[in-house]
Amino acid sequence: MTRSALSAPVDTQVLAEAVAAHVPSPVPLTAVPAGPGEGPAPEALAVVATCLGGTAATFALVAEAVVAELTEAGVAAGTPVAVADALRPALEAAAGALGSQALDAVRTETAEAALGGDMTVYALQADGQSVAWFGVRVAQTHVPGAAGGRVPTQRTTMRVLYDVEMTLTVELGRARLPLRDVLDLAPGAVLELDRAASSPADILVNGRLIARGEVVVVDEDYGVRITQIVSGSEGEA
Repeated sequence: MTRSALSAPVDTQVLAEAVAAHVPSPVPLTAVPAGPGEGPAPEALAVVATCLGGTAATFALVAEAVVAELTEAGVAAGTPVAVADALRPALEAAAGALGSQALDAVRTETAEAALGGDMTVYALQADGQSVAWFGVRVAQTHVPGAAGGRVPTQRTTMRVLYDVEMTLTVELGRARLPLRDVLDLAPGAVLELDRAASSPADILVNGRLIARGEVVVVDEDYGVRITQIVSGSEGEA
C-alpha cells in the first residue's frame, strides 16, 4: 500500500530572523509576526526572489526606507546602489537558512502584490517600531510514500550520484586568434575578450552552461557568486 506525506514544515521565523540580521540597517532589527491589518503601504517597493533548488519558496522584502542612507551615499560617491542589490544579501541569507543554494534574479513589485495571498508576513522592528517587512511563501509538496511508512525523497534517490566527480568551469569570456598571434604571446601580453567588464561570468559543468555569476574574492581566493540559473534550452545553446 502506498500513501503520500507532506515534506517537513519550515520554521519561517528562522528565515525572518536571518533576513533581519542581514538587512543593512544602522540599528539591529528583530523579526515579529505581523498582526492582522499590519503591513507596509500598498505602493511601497518590495524586492522579490524565488529559491532555486531545495525547498521551493518565494521571499519578499520591503525595506527601502532602511537602506535609503546606503543608496544615497552611493549616489553621492558616484557609485549608485540599487535597492534590489542592497537587499539581495538578506534574501540570500533566508535561502541559506532554508537550505537552498541560490536565488533567481531579484525583481521588484509593489508591496500589495508581493505580500498578498498566502504570504507569511513578519515586521522587522527597531526599538519596537516596524521599519521593514518580510514575507515568505513556502511550497509544502507531497512526496510518495512506500509500504511500511518509508518515504523516499529526491535526496535519497540521488544519493548514489553524490560521489560522481564533475568539472566546474568559470568562463570570463572568449577570444578568437589566428595561429600567428597565439605563437607571438608572451608574458605581459593582454588578450581582449568578447565580453564587457560588467558582464557576468558563465558557469559550466562538464562544458554545459548551468548558471551565470559575478567573480568575488573569498579569503584571498577567487570565487563566483551565482546570480542566475539558466534554463535547459539556454544551456544547450
